[in-house]
Amino acid sequence: MNEQLEFWKGEFGNEYTARNSGDFDAMYEERFGISQTEINEKFLSVLPTDSKILEVGCNRGIQLGILKRMGFSDLTGIEINKSAIELAKEDKDLCILEGSALDLPFEDNSFDLVFTSGVLIHIAPENLPKAMKEIVRVSKKYIFGVEYFSEKCEEIEYRGNKNRLWKNNFPQVYLENNPNVKLAKSEQLKYQDGSGNVDVAFLFEKNA
Repeated sequence: MNEQLEFWKGEFGNEYTARNSGDFDAMYEERFGISQTEINEKFLSVLPTDSKILEVGCNRGIQLGILKRMGFSDLTGIEINKSAIELAKEDKDLCILEGSALDLPFEDNSFDLVFTSGVLIHIAPENLPKAMKEIVRVSKKYIFGVEYFSEKCEEIEYRGNKNRLWKNNFPQVYLENNPNVKLAKSEQLKYQDGSGNVDVAFLFEKNA
């Protein structure tokens, strides 16, 4: 168990889960001028609504709930924090399992789409290629993500903690470590608060 996983499994992860509530569509609309639902619609229109979908690091299942409201019906989440798992399981339409991005408990090609939202940013750079390889391994077709963006890896202090958050060019890291994927679509999402911060949404297609 590495230090980042221990951190998110413990009390800080519990506190994050308690904060991680509310209307994500409204939050994204305020931050980017576009809702989470609209971002999903732009990137996931290629998927039938009966597609098998996995979210890695689903926390309390808010993103999966948005996909459910969009009509997707086969939704699985994996999460390491037990408090978050219990909250996510309150939605009986979701399949929620305990586990880590570094060792996904699924067979190869198990899901039509595997995605992350603000999760890769919390994986230490030395562990990132392994997590990405696991995500690609269990995906049959697509990999989707929305993450903080920087042209190069940049550590950011996170609520007073070091070695817990990194901005990066995550699409490029995927390509560098997974020759069996190609970038189908990407879009930078600029913050509207004048901070200059940028997120990136991206969709990869796995080669047959």
